[in-house]
Amino acid sequence: MSLYAALFSGVSGLNAYSSALGIISDNITNINTVGYKATTAEFTTLVAETTSSSRYSPGGVAAQPRNLISRQGLPTPTLSATDLSIDGAGFFVVNSEASGGDRGSVSFTRAGSFRPDADGFLRNTAGDYLLGWELGPNGSFFNTGDLRTLVPINTTGLTGTAEATTNVRLRANLQSSQSVSPAAATYDPTDSANNLASGNVAPDFQQNVEIFDAQGGSHTLTLSFLKTGVNQWAVEVYSDPAADIVPGGGSVDGQVVTGTIAFNTDGSLDLGNTSAALTSAIGIDWTNGAATSNINLGLGTDSEVDGLTQFDSISTLISSSVDGAVFGNVIGVSVDEEGVVTALFDNGLTRPVYKLPIATFQNPDGLRRLQGNNYGVTDNSGTFSLVEASTGGGGSIVPSTLEASTVDLANEFTQLISTQRAFSAATRIITTADEMLAELNQV
Repeated sequence: MSLYAALFSGVSGLNAYSSALGIISDNITNINTVGYKATTAEFTTLVAETTSSSRYSPGGVAAQPRNLISRQGLPTPTLSATDLSIDGAGFFVVNSEASGGDRGSVSFTRAGSFRPDADGFLRNTAGDYLLGWELGPNGSFFNTGDLRTLVPINTTGLTGTAEATTNVRLRANLQSSQSVSPAAATYDPTDSANNLASGNVAPDFQQNVEIFDAQGGSHTLTLSFLKTGVNQWAVEVYSDPAADIVPGGGSVDGQVVTGTIAFNTDGSLDLGNTSAALTSAIGIDWTNGAATSNINLGLGTDSEVDGLTQFDSISTLISSSVDGAVFGNVIGVSVDEEGVVTALFDNGLTRPVYKLPIATFQNPDGLRRLQGNNYGVTDNSGTFSLVEASTGGGGSIVPSTLEASTVDLANEFTQLISTQRAFSAATRIITTADEMLAELNQV
């Protein structure tokens, strides 16, 4: 009977609008949840009979949730270097356990509010661990698409590092009007009584530079210059103290290299008449057990004035540049748009240590909602692909930002009012059908 069908139709309306109210309430309460994706309620008719054209049988309505996971929220800036958002369609890969990738515990999320825990692992507000590829010494990794190649990212498990000096670059002027030194006649770099390194011959110009060995040890190299002729200077580079290096090759008094520097008539550097030993890599063996250092002296470009020059002004150092650093400890991490996690050391060095993968899906809206604003794979979503940031449609990573919720509060309140009115109308259907059935019982 149509009265009973109308009654059941009203009941289906109550169920449908109750479900819609639950969806709306979830959206409103998650308006400040990072990376939250709003869900909408879509209504579909229920038809009880379709074969009769002269008789109508009420069926009712059903509510179906529609996940809008592919909709991107607004990135909002933060002050944390480990707050991350994705400008694109991809997802971060997280694990509920502090272990490598495992299909049983891995999920996907857009909530990028990661913070180091007590053990240094990056975890989001749901407590999930951020996964990435571990980079080799030269920054290499292999993307096989396998979750088992991913590891939790740890910011404190990194050891300190030191970097040996390999380049010393000087910009200095040697005074052209400087008289040839009286000691030039007897100068002999191999004789301690007549060389600069021993201190028995006074240099016309001298400069100290600090360098570092492979163990982070600090050493002082002294560069001493003695004018020996027109447009020509003798050079000795030696360690101070001499005991820091292992003597060899006929060198004395801590010398690491000796030779002659020549200048052109216009004051520019003449590498053609400069000793080849000064323009080649200098090997230094240290007495403290550190690996041999190979250092290049950047004296300048041939016939240019970008290094050592000889003009008629006082001999002086203009600038110097020395690479390398002492041993340092990790003080933080940074993440770039390519997803490379770089460790920052207190000695000024940086080192890439991880690279974040981005997971992409054929149909993100088909993903299964999980606890903690995470998502899981379903038949509707299709399988995932692990890609690098800015490739494969996954999007780029935006550091120091968080993706805001996609909830439109004004729209949700509008839907809330209309759902409430529809629910009230459905209750009127039930009360009206009940009154009609009561009258029928009285006949």
